[in-house]
Amino acid sequence: MTTAPTELERPEVDEVVSADTPWITIVWNDPVNLMSYVTYVFMTYFHYSREKAEKLMMQVHEDGRSVVSAGSREEMERDVTAMHSYGLWATLAKDDK
Repeated sequence: MTTAPTELERPEVDEVVSADTPWITIVWNDPVNLMSYVTYVFMTYFHYSREKAEKLMMQVHEDGRSVVSAGSREEMERDVTAMHSYGLWATLAKDDK
């Protein structure tokens, strides 16, 4: 006796699953911290080369802000907290790109 294969029931899915949009850490210009100190922070915390750290620092200085890191929300919350601990003004935002 053979049995016919049974049809599997598939649950209806109403929820669309999308990848989590990456988050970014933004460091803002302030009238307090020296440019050399901001470069030092980027090199120390993010382990950026002097060249990259100076480029990001100049963006902060000239444009008023710079995106210094990107990743998950939890990682960016950690980076923002670290920037605050160094005395820098930083925020996180969803990356719209």
